[in-house]
Amino acid sequence: MDQVKPIDQYVVMNALSAAICVVCEESAVLRSLKQPFSKVGHLARLLPVSDRQWANLDLLRTLVQRDLRVRYEGSMIGNLWAVVHQVLQLLIFTYVFSVVLQVKLSLKGLPANDFTYGLWLFAGLVPWTALVMGLSQAATSVINQPNLVKKVVFPLSLLPLVPIVSAFVESSIGLMLLIAMLAFTTKTLHASLLLLPLVWIPQLLLTAGLGYLTAGLTVFIRDIAQTVGVVLNLWFYVTPIIYPANIVPEFLRFWVFQFNPFTAIVETYRDLILEGKLAHGPELLTAYGVAIAVFLLGWLIYKRLRPAFADVL
Repeated sequence: MDQVKPIDQYVVMNALSAAICVVCEESAVLRSLKQPFSKVGHLARLLPVSDRQWANLDLLRTLVQRDLRVRYEGSMIGNLWAVVHQVLQLLIFTYVFSVVLQVKLSLKGLPANDFTYGLWLFAGLVPWTALVMGLSQAATSVINQPNLVKKVVFPLSLLPLVPIVSAFVESSIGLMLLIAMLAFTTKTLHASLLLLPLVWIPQLLLTAGLGYLTAGLTVFIRDIAQTVGVVLNLWFYVTPIIYPANIVPEFLRFWVFQFNPFTAIVETYRDLILEGKLAHGPELLTAYGVAIAVFLLGWLIYKRLRPAFADVL
């Protein structure tokens, strides 16, 4: 039974700092940014978090580093495989929707061509890839680690967070590539990029809440892991990632934004990166509310089920 004082929502709120530090250590491309981001980590220590919770955050960082290292161990390009997967998706969807179906976009400051559609699509795939990779692996994070579950001193609260933060780190590499491509194309970068942490918070909270929920339930109902894949496929097509939100029928648009928090997350990514504005502020606030509710629900269910994990496994 896990007798260690559990970490609460502080983990997800501060995991961003740990995740950025991991990016800096794992990626040679981003290594030069390590010093500025480490200062963010020092500032984060001013938060009202106990020593035990900081110890858990340090352990989370170590586990994420190990996960990223082991995942591509022996690979020639290492964590850049995550970018390769995103670029392949980008090329496929760009060909199908921009070339075959002739979907056209009109974005301020960008030409209306296939490359613009590719940038727009990439901006939506970055957060979605992090969600899919993180949630898919978080669902089986407990049943895949029976040895850790049976250790009294190990904080089981970290298990679902490790793949979620790892996926966020890998998607951050794709985000840097997207920003570099945009800078090369338009010869400018929007100051609104500094607001990206505003959208990272609900993204991490939502993914962590679903991760806790599915990880806890999968211990008792093994079909949950397969169900997650089906739900994610359906969720992908009801979220305006590969098609513009303005082509959604008016009577459905309200439901798409208000009851699908990831719509606001994707649209805010595009607003901040491509157009340099925050055009979906109210929708993002709704996403915050949903993400917090999902996180609390997932955490409470996971906490309630956690004492029985060792007995079942």
